[in-house]
Amino acid sequence: MKKIGIASDHAGYEMKEFLVGYLGAMGYEVLDFGPGSPERVDYPDYAHPLAEAVEQGEVACGIGLCGSGEGMAIALNKHQGVRAGLCWEPEVASLIRRHNDANVVVLPARFITNDEAVAILDAYFSAEFEGGRHEARIAKIPVACR
Repeated sequence: MKKIGIASDHAGYEMKEFLVGYLGAMGYEVLDFGPGSPERVDYPDYAHPLAEAVEQGEVACGIGLCGSGEGMAIALNKHQGVRAGLCWEPEVASLIRRHNDANVVVLPARFITNDEAVAILDAYFSAEFEGGRHEARIAKIPVACR
């Protein structure tokens, strides 16, 4: 069973809760880094623990959510072992996995529906890193853990 980490802020809370249920039903073990309610919170407080879990191999990959997705992606990508990509449609999710070997997918919760989020995650999880010419490009990005 693949272990997946997930974190959000208040804007992504409802979608996060929905996705925890969806992922569990799909057979994934989900480690929820919070928050535990829709009360206003700051996304870095949840992005950093998720990123550390990805870096340390505690989870196979991660999912981050916030209103636009941008803040969560910025905070996650401050970590050397994280390659987080913001996805608003399935094709982008497939590409960040196939070409960028992304280990965290970030969703803009205020701009997509739950059904769109599911389609994005399905595309991400069904894609595999292609290697080849993409390997050399990724090697130019300093990463402590890959």
